[in-house]
Amino acid sequence: MNPSSPEPDPISARFATLAQQGRCALMPFLMAGDPDLDTTAACLLAVQDQGADLVELGIPYSDPLADGPVIQAAAGRALAAGATCAGVLDMLARLRGQLHVPVVLFTYANPLLNMGVAAFCDRAAAAGAAGVVVPDLPFEEAQRLSPTVAAAGLDMVLLVALTTSPRRMAQIARTSRGFIYLVSVTGVTGTREQMDQRVASLIGQLKSLAQQPVAVGFGISTAAHARQVRLWGSDGAIVGSAFVKRIAAAGPSNPPATVAGAFCAELRQGLDSPVPAD
Repeated sequence: MNPSSPEPDPISARFATLAQQGRCALMPFLMAGDPDLDTTAACLLAVQDQGADLVELGIPYSDPLADGPVIQAAAGRALAAGATCAGVLDMLARLRGQLHVPVVLFTYANPLLNMGVAAFCDRAAAAGAAGVVVPDLPFEEAQRLSPTVAAAGLDMVLLVALTTSPRRMAQIARTSRGFIYLVSVTGVTGTREQMDQRVASLIGQLKSLAQQPVAVGFGISTAAHARQVRLWGSDGAIVGSAFVKRIAAAGPSNPPATVAGAFCAELRQGLDSPVPAD
């Protein structure tokens, strides 16, 4: 690389490395503070050790409109246990030097505005975060927010839904940084029995519009689901409710970090299994 050229951001660099290896990114979602922040820290390190390429870290919020009952309940437990936005960022900062996978913060507009957009972004970057997703922020507001996020060295990751119009999809594809987050369901987060076949065509459509990687989330809950979106051409698979559900059900004999790590290894194996020849 030319010494005067800027270093690639962590998210783009990770996806570029995986593309060279012909691999699909695995991105677990964890709700910070459920059941407590020390457990979240242990789970972050466990999924990293078991093959996660990036991690989406949820900041608990009292009105998570994009989330289904599993993640809503996890956010409620985290808030009841005393988790705050500042506390989550402090926990992440304590993992610097140990946590090497890019972390994308999943938050809502109100917590971000409450801290102050610039203050939140600066503090998130100092804690080691690489990007941010704000699912309840309209596209026009996201455009206004993007320069502030970028100034802190973070990627503003935008979402595309099954119902997004082609015109709006093109706008999002031009604006999203790090990757494009393709929501695979019409509705909120949660486990599903099958993947919507429309996802396959939307992956192709997004790839024709932008150079950024495309990662699919919402509704991926098994290794078979993750493998399916990989076969459809996705650059990444985001798995949320299935991780949150397993962590919530963990107990003393099988603690959350162990459970999260084992499930991550299972997903990793499914994603890396050979693609059958035509």
